Amino acid sequence: MSTLRQSFTDLWQALRQPRDETLLELGADGEVLLARLRLVIASLLMLLPAINYVAGGSGFESLAGLAGIGVAVLLSQVWLTVARRRRRYPWLPYASAGFDVTVVTMVLLILAFNEPSAGLNSMVVWGCYPLAVLATALRNDVRVTLFAGLLAVVQFLGVSAWFQLATVGPIMSVDYGTVHLSSQLQRAMLLLATTLITMLIVFRMQRLVQLSGTDGLTGLPNRSYLNHRVPRILSDARVVGDTLCLALLDLDFFKRINDEMGHQAGDRALLHVVEVLRLELRRDEPMLRVGGEEFVVLLRQPLGAAWERMDGLRRKLEAVPFLPGDGAEARRITVSCGVSCCPGDAIDVSGLMRTADLRLRAAKQGGRNRVVARDPG
Repeated sequence: MSTLRQSFTDLWQALRQPRDETLLELGADGEVLLARLRLVIASLLMLLPAINYVAGGSGFESLAGLAGIGVAVLLSQVWLTVARRRRRYPWLPYASAGFDVTVVTMVLLILAFNEPSAGLNSMVVWGCYPLAVLATALRNDVRVTLFAGLLAVVQFLGVSAWFQLATVGPIMSVDYGTVHLSSQLQRAMLLLATTLITMLIVFRMQRLVQLSGTDGLTGLPNRSYLNHRVPRILSDARVVGDTLCLALLDLDFFKRINDEMGHQAGDRALLHVVEVLRLELRRDEPMLRVGGEEFVVLLRQPLGAAWERMDGLRRKLEAVPFLPGDGAEARRITVSCGVSCCPGDAIDVSGLMRTADLRLRAAKQGGRNRVVARDPG
């Protein structure tokens, strides 16, 4: 059970670490969802100025709100168009979160220039700041949440300080009361608290995603990654005309290790294989564990080059002996491998896995410890 201190320590580490591909993909989907939500909410908010005017509110206040919401609707459509593009823009979450916060600030400024107390004491408009911070949770990135929260605090305090310093005497009105420094600081503290809580929520979501998509023994992505992330990788590769190969590996005679030396030795053998192969794999060659002793490697290469790459990995693993421990003799671990290619063999995960599995079986039947990338003739 994690303590509060440990949670904050983990949160700080999450701020410093690069995000993995699964979280980036979820964040991109969240950005599209938020863009649609922003457009719907902005359209609904068009009713607020009319309600305010009918209820006896200031005509200027209603026009200011209408202008601000109108700009938000137009720009929300722009953000939605950008977010829908297949290409991921690293700056997009920060820019759109900054937009959400700044729109609120602009409306407060318009109100404050007409009536300072309206801009500084308007709870309806100010309440959009916490909404903008909470909405960043859909982006699944604690950095974006922190950015939006700090930006809201800085902008709000900046507006408040400007008008309080520029106004002689107390700022007050019949409708909005007196502006007190203490109440302005309290709102800033509420924004900071909202930011912190949202960051912790996002961090918890990230941990759950990572746990659900990671193999507990090896730390590799698991079948969830294969089912949810790899289809998007294949789709992106087809869009730009790239070739992507899927290699399915299976350890040879792995059952003998479990039967003769026990399951703990079997686990150590799996870790040995992962350690050797990961040292050889590049950053753009993800390795997944999809079964007991089955692994998948994705290669952004043509089929022939992918065969050469996997055969080199096979020979490297064969050359590094496995040390079971407890005085047992070193053993040689080998793998058989089947390789399929997108788009040549299939264009989806199931088709690639089916073809790779057939070629893996051919490798097993051909004597094991080999890579097969063509169908038997």
